[in-house]
Amino acid sequence: MDNTALLTDHYEVTMVRAALRHPIAHRKCVFEVFARRLPDGRRYGVVAGTGRVIDELARFRFGDEEIAVLERFCDAETIAWLRDYRFSGDIDGYREGELYFPGSPILTVRASFAEGVLLETLILSILNHDSAIASAAARMVSAAGNRPIIEMGSRRTHERAAVSSSRAAYIAGVAATSNLEAARTYGVPSAGTAAHAFTLGFTGPDGPDERAAFAAQIEALGVGTTMLVDTYDITAGVRNAIDVAGPELGAVRIDSGDLGVLARQVRDQLDSLGATGTKIVVSGDLDEYAIASLRAEPVDIYGVGTSLVTGSGAPTAGMVYKLVEVDGTPVAKRASHKESRGGAKTAVRAARPSGTIVEEIIHRTGDALPDTHGLVTRDLQIPLVRSGEPADDLPNLSDARDHLGRGLVSLPWEGLGLSHGDPAVPTRYVLS
Repeated sequence: MDNTALLTDHYEVTMVRAALRHPIAHRKCVFEVFARRLPDGRRYGVVAGTGRVIDELARFRFGDEEIAVLERFCDAETIAWLRDYRFSGDIDGYREGELYFPGSPILTVRASFAEGVLLETLILSILNHDSAIASAAARMVSAAGNRPIIEMGSRRTHERAAVSSSRAAYIAGVAATSNLEAARTYGVPSAGTAAHAFTLGFTGPDGPDERAAFAAQIEALGVGTTMLVDTYDITAGVRNAIDVAGPELGAVRIDSGDLGVLARQVRDQLDSLGATGTKIVVSGDLDEYAIASLRAEPVDIYGVGTSLVTGSGAPTAGMVYKLVEVDGTPVAKRASHKESRGGAKTAVRAARPSGTIVEEIIHRTGDALPDTHGLVTRDLQIPLVRSGEPADDLPNLSDARDHLGRGLVSLPWEGLGLSHGDPAVPTRYVLS
Protein backbone atom coordinates (compact mmCIF):
# COMPACT_ATOMS: atom_id res chain seq x y z
CA MET A 1 0.00 0.00 0.00
CA ASP A 2 1.57 3.28 -1.15
CA ASN A 3 -0.60 5.60 0.93
CA THR A 4 -1.74 5.09 4.53
CA ALA A 5 -3.83 8.22 5.14
CA LEU A 6 -7.14 6.36 5.15
CA LEU A 7 -5.91 3.75 7.61
CA THR A 8 -7.69 5.82 10.22
CA ASP A 9 -11.09 6.35 11.77
CA HIS A 10 -13.67 8.84 10.59
CA TYR A 11 -13.73 10.51 13.97
CA GLU A 12 -10.09 11.59 13.70
CA VAL A 13 -11.03 13.71 10.67
CA THR A 14 -14.16 14.91 12.46
CA MET A 15 -12.00 16.29 15.28
CA VAL A 16 -9.63 17.97 12.85
CA ARG A 17 -12.54 19.57 11.00
CA ALA A 18 -13.94 21.04 14.21
CA ALA A 19 -10.52 22.04 15.57
CA LEU A 20 -9.57 24.00 12.47
CA ARG A 21 -12.28 26.52 13.31
CA HIS A 22 -10.58 27.33 16.62
CA PRO A 23 -7.06 28.09 17.93
CA ILE A 24 -6.83 24.58 19.45
CA ALA A 25 -5.87 23.16 16.05
CA HIS A 26 -2.49 24.89 16.22
CA ARG A 27 -1.73 24.71 19.94
CA LYS A 28 1.34 22.72 21.00
CA CYS A 29 0.25 19.39 22.42
CA VAL A 30 1.71 16.20 23.78
CA PHE A 31 0.04 12.84 23.15
CA GLU A 32 1.08 9.69 24.93
CA VAL A 33 0.67 5.98 24.18
CA PHE A 34 0.47 3.65 27.17
CA ALA A 35 -1.33 0.57 28.46
CA ARG A 36 -3.33 0.86 31.67
CA ARG A 37 -2.78 -2.84 32.37
CA LEU A 38 -1.21 -5.89 30.81
CA PRO A 39 -3.42 -8.48 29.08
CA ASP A 40 -4.74 -11.22 31.32
CA GLY A 41 -2.03 -13.67 32.29
CA ARG A 42 0.87 -11.53 31.07
CA ARG A 43 3.64 -10.50 33.46
CA TYR A 44 5.34 -8.18 30.94
CA GLY A 45 4.77 -6.73 27.48
CA VAL A 46 7.09 -6.39 24.50
CA VAL A 47 7.12 -3.25 22.37
CA ALA A 48 6.96 -3.97 18.65
CA GLY A 49 5.77 -1.91 15.71
CA THR A 50 7.49 1.43 16.26
CA GLY A 51 9.59 0.86 13.16
CA ARG A 52 6.42 0.25 11.15
CA VAL A 53 4.85 3.39 12.61
CA ILE A 54 7.77 5.44 11.30
CA ASP A 55 7.55 3.78 7.89
CA GLU A 56 3.80 4.33 7.60
CA LEU A 57 4.07 7.92 8.82
CA ALA A 58 6.13 8.76 5.73
CA ARG A 59 3.23 7.54 3.58
CA PHE A 60 0.49 9.26 5.55
CA ARG A 61 -0.59 11.57 2.73
CA PHE A 62 -3.91 12.73 1.33
CA GLY A 63 -3.70 12.44 -2.43
CA ASP A 64 -6.49 12.74 -4.98
CA GLU A 65 -7.98 9.31 -4.23
CA GLU A 66 -8.03 9.93 -0.48
CA ILE A 67 -9.45 13.42 -0.91
CA ALA A 68 -12.23 12.02 -3.10
CA VAL A 69 -13.39 9.93 -0.14
CA LEU A 70 -13.18 12.81 2.33
CA GLU A 71 -15.03 15.27 0.10
CA ARG A 72 -18.21 13.35 0.85
CA PHE A 73 -18.31 14.85 4.34
CA CYS A 74 -15.54 17.47 4.71
CA ASP A 75 -15.69 21.20 3.98
CA ALA A 76 -13.26 23.00 1.67
CA GLU A 77 -11.10 24.36 4.52
CA THR A 78 -10.53 20.88 5.97
CA ILE A 79 -9.86 19.40 2.55
CA ALA A 80 -7.22 22.05 1.83
CA TRP A 81 -5.53 21.41 5.18
CA LEU A 82 -5.52 17.64 4.69
CA ARG A 83 -4.18 17.89 1.16
CA ASP A 84 -1.11 19.67 2.53
CA TYR A 85 -0.77 17.43 5.60
CA ARG A 86 2.76 16.46 6.53
CA PHE A 87 3.57 15.48 10.08
CA SER A 88 6.16 18.00 11.29
CA GLY A 89 6.37 17.12 14.97
CA ASP A 90 8.64 15.01 17.17
CA ILE A 91 8.15 11.47 18.46
CA ASP A 92 10.06 9.77 21.27
CA GLY A 93 9.38 6.26 22.44
CA TYR A 94 10.48 2.90 23.70
CA ARG A 95 12.60 1.13 21.13
CA GLU A 96 11.35 -2.08 19.57
CA GLY A 97 12.22 -5.06 21.71
CA GLU A 98 11.88 -3.04 24.93
CA LEU A 99 9.85 -4.51 27.76
CA TYR A 100 6.91 -2.43 28.95
CA PHE A 101 4.59 -2.46 31.95
CA PRO A 102 1.35 -0.72 32.95
CA GLY A 103 1.68 3.03 32.51
CA SER A 104 4.90 2.91 30.49
CA PRO A 105 5.04 5.97 28.17
CA ILE A 106 5.65 3.79 25.13
CA LEU A 107 5.31 6.63 22.64
CA THR A 108 5.24 10.42 23.08
CA VAL A 109 4.04 12.56 20.18
CA ARG A 110 4.71 16.32 20.22
CA ALA A 111 2.85 18.30 17.58
CA SER A 112 -0.01 20.70 17.05
CA PHE A 113 -3.35 19.30 18.15
CA ALA A 114 -4.58 18.75 14.59
CA GLU A 115 -1.37 17.10 13.42
CA GLY A 116 -1.13 14.83 16.44
CA VAL A 117 -4.74 13.79 16.88
CA LEU A 118 -4.95 12.60 13.28
CA LEU A 119 -2.36 9.87 13.95
CA GLU A 120 -4.15 8.12 16.81
CA THR A 121 -5.71 5.25 14.87
CA LEU A 122 -2.67 4.57 12.70
CA ILE A 123 -0.32 4.44 15.69
CA LEU A 124 -2.59 2.35 17.90
CA SER A 125 -3.53 -0.16 15.21
CA ILE A 126 0.15 -0.90 14.58
CA LEU A 127 1.41 -0.90 18.17
CA ASN A 128 -1.53 -2.83 19.60
CA HIS A 129 -1.23 -5.57 16.99
CA ASP A 130 2.54 -5.93 16.82
CA SER A 131 3.14 -5.61 20.56
CA ALA A 132 0.49 -8.27 21.27
CA ILE A 133 2.14 -10.67 18.83
CA ALA A 134 5.63 -9.99 20.18
CA SER A 135 4.46 -10.37 23.79
CA ALA A 136 2.85 -13.75 23.03
CA ALA A 137 5.84 -14.92 20.99
CA ALA A 138 8.30 -13.96 23.73
CA ARG A 139 6.49 -16.20 26.21
CA MET A 140 6.60 -19.08 23.72
CA VAL A 141 10.29 -18.54 23.04
CA SER A 142 10.99 -18.51 26.78
CA ALA A 143 9.00 -21.72 27.24
CA ALA A 144 10.91 -23.36 24.39
CA GLY A 145 14.30 -22.65 25.94
CA ASN A 146 17.07 -23.28 23.41
CA ARG A 147 14.79 -25.06 20.96
CA PRO A 148 13.85 -22.94 17.93
CA ILE A 149 10.32 -21.95 16.96
CA ILE A 150 9.06 -21.51 13.40
CA GLU A 151 6.16 -19.07 13.02
CA MET A 152 3.59 -20.48 10.61
CA GLY A 153 0.41 -18.51 11.24
CA SER A 154 -0.20 -17.03 7.79
CA ARG A 155 -3.25 -19.20 7.10
CA ARG A 156 -4.90 -18.18 10.35
CA THR A 157 -5.01 -14.41 10.01
CA HIS A 158 -5.46 -11.55 7.54
CA GLU A 159 -2.97 -11.72 4.69
CA ARG A 160 -1.35 -8.37 5.58
CA ALA A 161 -1.48 -9.02 9.32
CA ALA A 162 0.45 -12.23 8.66
CA VAL A 163 3.41 -10.21 7.40
CA SER A 164 3.57 -7.88 10.39
CA SER A 165 2.98 -10.85 12.71
CA SER A 166 6.06 -12.55 11.31
CA ARG A 167 8.08 -9.40 11.86
CA ALA A 168 6.91 -9.00 15.47
CA ALA A 169 7.48 -12.67 16.24
CA TYR A 170 11.01 -12.44 14.89
CA ILE A 171 11.74 -9.55 17.27
CA ALA A 172 10.59 -11.84 20.08
CA GLY A 173 13.13 -14.52 19.16
CA VAL A 174 11.23 -16.80 16.78
CA ALA A 175 13.80 -18.40 14.47
CA ALA A 176 11.98 -18.31 11.13
CA THR A 177 8.65 -17.72 9.42
CA SER A 178 6.66 -19.54 6.78
CA ASN A 179 5.60 -16.20 5.26
CA LEU A 180 7.54 -15.27 2.14
CA GLU A 181 6.39 -11.64 2.09
CA ALA A 182 7.88 -11.18 5.54
CA ALA A 183 11.10 -12.69 4.22
CA ARG A 184 11.12 -10.26 1.31
CA THR A 185 10.00 -7.13 3.13
CA TYR A 186 11.81 -7.53 6.45
CA GLY A 187 14.50 -10.13 5.83
CA VAL A 188 13.02 -12.62 8.32
CA PRO A 189 14.48 -16.10 7.64
CA SER A 190 11.90 -18.35 5.99
CA ALA A 191 11.30 -22.08 6.33
CA GLY A 192 8.75 -24.60 5.08
CA THR A 193 8.31 -28.25 4.22
CA ALA A 194 5.10 -29.85 2.95
CA ALA A 195 1.47 -30.31 3.94
CA HIS A 196 -0.58 -33.50 4.13
CA ALA A 197 -1.99 -32.64 0.71
CA PHE A 198 1.38 -33.40 -0.87
CA THR A 199 1.43 -36.92 0.56
CA LEU A 200 -2.25 -37.48 -0.20
CA GLY A 201 -1.65 -36.40 -3.78
CA PHE A 202 0.43 -39.52 -4.38
CA THR A 203 -2.62 -41.76 -4.42
CA GLY A 204 -3.18 -43.97 -7.44
CA PRO A 205 -5.40 -46.87 -8.50
CA ASP A 206 -3.68 -49.10 -5.96
CA GLY A 207 -4.17 -46.63 -3.12
CA PRO A 208 -1.90 -44.19 -1.29
CA ASP A 209 1.84 -44.29 -1.91
CA GLU A 210 3.58 -42.46 0.92
CA ARG A 211 6.99 -43.69 -0.16
CA ALA A 212 6.54 -42.13 -3.59
CA ALA A 213 5.66 -38.80 -1.98
CA PHE A 214 8.76 -38.92 0.19
CA ALA A 215 10.94 -39.91 -2.75
CA ALA A 216 9.68 -36.96 -4.77
CA GLN A 217 10.45 -34.58 -1.89
CA ILE A 218 13.94 -36.00 -1.47
CA GLU A 219 14.58 -35.73 -5.21
CA ALA A 220 13.69 -32.05 -5.17
CA LEU A 221 15.03 -30.95 -1.78
CA GLY A 222 17.68 -33.46 -0.73
CA VAL A 223 17.97 -35.51 2.43
CA GLY A 224 18.17 -32.42 4.65
CA THR A 225 14.44 -31.82 4.21
CA THR A 226 11.69 -32.44 6.79
CA MET A 227 9.15 -35.23 6.17
CA LEU A 228 5.57 -34.96 7.45
CA VAL A 229 5.07 -38.48 8.79
CA ASP A 230 1.58 -38.50 10.33
CA THR A 231 -0.65 -38.51 7.23
CA TYR A 232 -1.55 -42.18 7.72
CA ASP A 233 0.33 -44.13 10.38
CA ILE A 234 3.25 -42.48 12.14
CA THR A 235 5.25 -45.64 12.72
CA ALA A 236 4.96 -46.62 9.06
CA GLY A 237 5.60 -43.02 8.03
CA VAL A 238 8.87 -42.84 9.93
CA ARG A 239 9.99 -46.17 8.51
CA ASN A 240 9.12 -45.07 4.96
CA ALA A 241 10.91 -41.76 5.42
CA ILE A 242 14.15 -43.38 6.57
CA ASP A 243 13.90 -46.14 3.93
CA VAL A 244 13.69 -43.47 1.23
CA ALA A 245 16.04 -40.82 2.62
CA GLY A 246 18.43 -42.92 4.66
CA PRO A 247 19.60 -42.20 8.21
CA GLU A 248 20.83 -38.73 7.23
CA LEU A 249 17.25 -37.39 6.91
CA GLY A 250 17.09 -33.85 8.30
CA ALA A 251 13.86 -34.05 10.30
CA VAL A 252 10.41 -35.52 10.64
CA ARG A 253 7.35 -33.52 11.56
CA ILE A 254 4.40 -34.55 13.72
CA ASP A 255 1.28 -32.39 13.39
CA SER A 256 -1.39 -34.24 15.38
CA GLY A 257 -2.07 -36.51 18.32
CA ASP A 258 -0.49 -36.59 21.76
CA LEU A 259 2.72 -34.85 20.79
CA GLY A 260 4.69 -35.82 23.89
CA VAL A 261 3.94 -39.52 23.63
CA LEU A 262 4.45 -39.54 19.88
CA ALA A 263 7.74 -37.64 20.11
CA ARG A 264 9.15 -40.28 22.47
CA GLN A 265 7.99 -43.12 20.24
CA VAL A 266 9.38 -41.48 17.12
CA ARG A 267 12.71 -40.73 18.80
CA ASP A 268 13.09 -44.35 19.82
CA GLN A 269 12.18 -45.53 16.33
CA LEU A 270 14.55 -43.10 14.61
CA ASP A 271 17.40 -44.12 16.88
CA SER A 272 16.71 -47.81 16.23
CA LEU A 273 16.88 -47.13 12.48
CA GLY A 274 20.23 -45.41 12.85
CA ALA A 275 18.80 -41.91 12.26
CA THR A 276 20.16 -40.53 15.51
CA GLY A 277 20.71 -37.09 14.01
CA THR A 278 17.24 -36.74 12.50
CA LYS A 279 15.36 -34.00 14.34
CA ILE A 280 11.72 -33.99 15.43
CA VAL A 281 9.48 -31.04 14.60
CA VAL A 282 6.09 -30.76 16.28
CA SER A 283 3.17 -28.49 15.39
CA GLY A 284 -0.58 -28.31 15.89
CA ASP A 285 -2.18 -25.47 17.88
CA LEU A 286 0.82 -25.06 20.19
CA ASP A 287 0.89 -22.23 22.70
CA GLU A 288 3.33 -21.41 25.49
CA TYR A 289 1.63 -23.84 27.88
CA ALA A 290 1.79 -26.72 25.40
CA ILE A 291 5.41 -25.88 24.61
CA ALA A 292 6.27 -25.84 28.32
CA SER A 293 4.59 -29.23 28.77
CA LEU A 294 6.86 -30.66 26.07
CA ARG A 295 10.05 -29.38 27.67
CA ALA A 296 11.11 -32.84 28.85
CA GLU A 297 10.25 -34.54 25.57
CA PRO A 298 12.67 -35.22 22.67
CA VAL A 299 11.38 -32.32 20.57
CA ASP A 300 13.88 -30.28 18.58
CA ILE A 301 11.76 -27.61 16.84
CA TYR A 302 8.29 -26.17 17.40
CA GLY A 303 5.92 -24.89 14.72
CA VAL A 304 3.49 -22.28 16.06
CA GLY A 305 0.63 -20.66 14.18
CA THR A 306 -2.93 -20.20 15.40
CA SER A 307 -2.14 -19.48 19.04
CA LEU A 308 0.41 -16.84 18.08
CA VAL A 309 -1.49 -14.78 15.52
CA THR A 310 -5.10 -15.04 16.75
CA GLY A 311 -6.86 -13.26 19.60
CA SER A 312 -6.76 -16.27 21.91
CA GLY A 313 -2.97 -16.43 21.84
CA ALA A 314 -2.13 -12.76 21.35
CA PRO A 315 -4.81 -10.58 22.91
CA THR A 316 -4.66 -6.90 22.10
CA ALA A 317 -1.99 -5.00 23.95
CA GLY A 318 -4.69 -2.60 25.18
CA MET A 319 -2.70 0.55 24.43
CA VAL A 320 -4.39 3.94 24.32
CA TYR A 321 -3.43 7.31 22.81
CA LYS A 322 -4.18 10.21 25.12
CA LEU A 323 -3.68 13.96 25.11
CA VAL A 324 -1.62 14.75 28.23
CA GLU A 325 -0.44 18.34 27.72
CA VAL A 326 -1.62 21.51 25.94
CA ASP A 327 0.76 24.48 25.66
CA GLY A 328 2.72 23.13 28.63
CA THR A 329 -0.34 22.63 30.85
CA PRO A 330 -1.05 19.04 31.96
CA VAL A 331 -4.46 17.65 31.03
CA ALA A 332 -5.92 14.34 32.20
CA LYS A 333 -8.95 12.15 31.67
CA ARG A 334 -10.86 11.45 34.90
CA ALA A 335 -13.50 8.95 33.78
CA SER A 336 -13.78 5.97 36.14
CA HIS A 337 -11.45 3.08 35.23
CA LYS A 338 -10.12 5.07 32.27
CA GLU A 339 -8.08 7.69 34.07
CA SER A 340 -4.92 9.17 32.59
CA ARG A 341 -2.05 11.04 34.23
CA GLY A 342 -1.51 14.50 32.85
CA GLY A 343 1.74 16.05 31.68
CA ALA A 344 4.59 14.92 29.46
CA LYS A 345 6.42 12.04 31.10
CA THR A 346 9.55 10.00 30.61
CA ALA A 347 10.77 6.80 32.21
CA VAL A 348 13.86 5.05 33.46
CA ARG A 349 14.39 1.46 34.46
CA ALA A 350 16.28 0.79 37.66
CA ALA A 351 18.28 -2.40 38.14
CA ARG A 352 20.64 -3.93 40.63
CA PRO A 353 24.33 -4.00 39.68
CA SER A 354 23.76 -7.66 38.73
CA GLY A 355 21.38 -6.48 36.02
CA THR A 356 18.08 -7.64 37.56
CA ILE A 357 15.36 -5.04 37.09
CA VAL A 358 13.89 -3.64 40.31
CA GLU A 359 11.40 -1.04 39.12
CA GLU A 360 10.34 1.33 36.37
CA ILE A 361 10.22 4.99 37.38
CA ILE A 362 7.97 7.40 35.50
CA HIS A 363 8.55 11.10 36.12
CA ARG A 364 7.80 14.47 34.57
CA THR A 365 9.84 15.31 31.52
CA GLY A 366 12.50 17.80 32.55
CA ASP A 367 12.37 16.95 36.25
CA ALA A 368 15.41 15.56 38.01
CA LEU A 369 15.47 11.80 38.46
CA PRO A 370 14.52 10.84 42.02
CA ASP A 371 17.00 9.05 44.26
CA THR A 372 17.38 5.40 43.22
CA HIS A 373 19.53 4.43 46.22
CA GLY A 374 22.47 3.10 44.23
CA LEU A 375 20.49 1.26 41.57
CA VAL A 376 21.68 1.45 37.96
CA THR A 377 19.25 3.38 35.75
CA ARG A 378 18.66 3.44 32.01
CA ASP A 379 16.56 5.89 30.00
CA LEU A 380 13.80 4.08 28.12
CA GLN A 381 12.68 6.57 25.49
CA ILE A 382 14.80 7.30 22.42
CA PRO A 383 14.30 9.84 19.61
CA LEU A 384 12.22 8.31 16.81
CA VAL A 385 11.09 11.28 14.71
CA ARG A 386 12.43 14.82 14.58
CA SER A 387 10.58 17.58 12.71
CA GLY A 388 8.63 14.94 10.84
CA GLU A 389 11.68 12.96 9.70
CA PRO A 390 13.02 9.66 11.08
CA ALA A 391 15.73 10.19 13.68
CA ASP A 392 19.30 9.18 12.93
CA ASP A 393 20.66 5.72 13.81
CA LEU A 394 17.35 4.05 14.59
CA PRO A 395 17.67 0.43 15.76
CA ASN A 396 17.00 -2.19 13.10
CA LEU A 397 15.16 -5.50 13.42
CA SER A 398 18.24 -7.42 14.55
CA ASP A 399 18.97 -4.75 17.15
CA ALA A 400 15.44 -5.10 18.50
CA ARG A 401 15.73 -8.87 18.68
CA ASP A 402 19.03 -8.69 20.55
CA HIS A 403 17.72 -5.98 22.89
CA LEU A 404 14.73 -8.09 23.91
CA GLY A 405 16.96 -11.08 24.55
CA ARG A 406 18.98 -9.03 27.01
CA GLY A 407 15.82 -7.59 28.57
CA LEU A 408 14.25 -10.96 29.27
CA VAL A 409 17.41 -12.12 31.04
CA SER A 410 17.18 -9.05 33.28
CA LEU A 411 13.64 -9.82 34.50
CA PRO A 412 13.17 -11.19 38.02
CA TRP A 413 12.89 -14.96 37.67
CA GLU A 414 9.19 -15.00 38.57
CA GLY A 415 8.51 -12.62 35.68
CA LEU A 416 9.17 -15.40 33.19
CA GLY A 417 6.59 -17.69 34.76
CA LEU A 418 3.46 -18.59 32.83
CA SER A 419 1.17 -18.35 35.85
CA HIS A 420 -1.06 -15.36 36.52
CA GLY A 421 0.33 -12.69 38.77
CA ASP A 422 1.34 -9.07 39.15
CA PRO A 423 3.54 -7.39 36.56
CA ALA A 424 7.11 -8.66 36.79
CA VAL A 425 8.38 -5.16 37.51
CA PRO A 426 6.51 -2.55 39.59
CA THR A 427 5.97 0.98 38.28
CA ARG A 428 6.73 3.98 40.51
CA TYR A 429 5.29 7.38 39.59
CA VAL A 430 7.13 10.51 40.65
CA LEU A 431 4.89 13.26 39.34
CA SER A 432 5.17 16.62 41.06
